[in-house]
Amino acid sequence: MKRILASIALTTLAAVPFAAQAQFAKVEDAVKYRQSVFSVMGTHMGRVGAVVKGERPYDKAAVEADAAIIETMSKLPWNAFPQGSEQNSKAKPEIWKEQDKFKAGAEKLQAESAKLSAAAKSGDLNAIKAAFGAVGQSCKACHDNYRNK
Repeated sequence: MKRILASIALTTLAAVPFAAQAQFAKVEDAVKYRQSVFSVMGTHMGRVGAVVKGERPYDKAAVEADAAIIETMSKLPWNAFPQGSEQNSKAKPEIWKEQDKFKAGAEKLQAESAKLSAAAKSGDLNAIKAAFGAVGQSCKACHDNYRNK
């Protein structure tokens, strides 16, 4: 299991520099890409959330792996918001009108995700809970401002 997670993490990390340079042939490709990234992030947030809520037993290695994936995913979707990509997505046009604010939200999510990853490595469940809450607040703030229901 650890080898599989390590392999996934290494593959994903190797792709990060290329993702930053990604040019999407079609707007639909950008939408699918970012939706996929957010889906993976959401899955792993759900896993950590279940531990934080006491619905799932705490397993340090699993939480650490989930937090690492959340941190990696937090870096990927931001270049997949080309102008005009609100079509066929839940993205609000405010993303393109408030680029500085949107970018600040992305940076906050990345910073909070890094803190969650560090807390997971520490094994301190209270620190994990606090860091998880901050990541969740960061996600919610962006959804409230830039995502249609």
